[in-house]
Amino acid sequence: MIIQQRPPLHLTYCLNIHPGESWAENLAALQEKTLTIRQHVAPGQWFGVGLRIAQRAAEELTASAELRAQALGFFHDNQIYPFTINGFPYGRFHAGPVKENVYAPDWRSPERLQYTLQLVDLLSGWLPAEIDGSISTVPCSFKPWIKGTDDLTLIVDHLAAAVAYLVALRENTGRDIHLGLEPEPDCYLETTAETIAFFKNILFTAGAQEVARILKCYRSDAEAMVRRHLGVCFDTCHVALQGEDLTESLRAYQFEGIRISKIQLSAALRVPSNADGWAALQPFVEPVYLHQVKGRSPSGALFSWYDLPVALEELPNLPDVQELRVHFHVPLFFTGAGVLQSTVDALTPDFFQEIRRGVCPHLEIETYTFDVLPPEVHPGDVTQSVSREFAWTLERLG
Repeated sequence: MIIQQRPPLHLTYCLNIHPGESWAENLAALQEKTLTIRQHVAPGQWFGVGLRIAQRAAEELTASAELRAQALGFFHDNQIYPFTINGFPYGRFHAGPVKENVYAPDWRSPERLQYTLQLVDLLSGWLPAEIDGSISTVPCSFKPWIKGTDDLTLIVDHLAAAVAYLVALRENTGRDIHLGLEPEPDCYLETTAETIAFFKNILFTAGAQEVARILKCYRSDAEAMVRRHLGVCFDTCHVALQGEDLTESLRAYQFEGIRISKIQLSAALRVPSNADGWAALQPFVEPVYLHQVKGRSPSGALFSWYDLPVALEELPNLPDVQELRVHFHVPLFFTGAGVLQSTVDALTPDFFQEIRRGVCPHLEIETYTFDVLPPEVHPGDVTQSVSREFAWTLERLG
């Protein structure tokens, strides 16, 4: 939905909360869930959507002009406008183990590039002419998978090819679409500092050089193209997990001229590291997603575990850990249950003021873990839950 015109600001929710890998399943979710949410949140108004299109659905749509036209007709008839796509999960994202497979194929592989360009073409065909489009994607790779400079060269070459494609698309169609690498715990890009260093030392240098080679242009022009079409998907859950201040992180990216492609509003679990806290986290152990854990001691030392079960096994032997933050998205309106709290308090008035000032035009609510939330925190019906998250967000946006 359109929050303001100048500077432009669009708010949506991410449809990765609804299971579905085929386009038929995606369309059913739009018809059965999104239209209900839209009626609760913005009746009679144009309603922006954040699509999640898996590789299977992307292949189906790419192969069928009829399906693409039917989708466009559905959007028009129901006053829906897609302006962003979650292109992070390539394959299955619900109803079975995902874990670290969510990062595969990563940006070392041509399959990730091909899939992303399919999403670019789809969004280009549906995007309103006056609105730019964003696609969030894997933060290069899962950190343990990167073994050396050869892996990094593949990542840079594929990202440069994506930038060159987006430059050509804008020149040929006027569509302005950008990719957002989404820093996440235990990935190649994890913290704000790591991400800034990657952009400054690699993408704006070797990446720009590769774009210049592909497009046969000056390197300075190629760097400007990288800055325009490649940025960061700023997930507030992921940033808060690192113990970073959200507003300071946003300003750090701005200072370096790194584009914020999209901001995802989300919150992580937060508990004290003691017997009560560990017991409260037991119901959140589940087999589908990775739930990375960050712990902090009173001295500021940081502890890290790649998944919740591993953390719970080791924590009784680490008495210095004071607080735990768990990569388990909980609804924005969740106010706590006993020792269970969330990082939603990191979304401060200063943070929302930065958004209203124009740090990024795309704002997306993302609580994809709805189907695996334990009864202790489960809010019930998914359409009512998402509608409450919209209300929570709109109140803070004023």
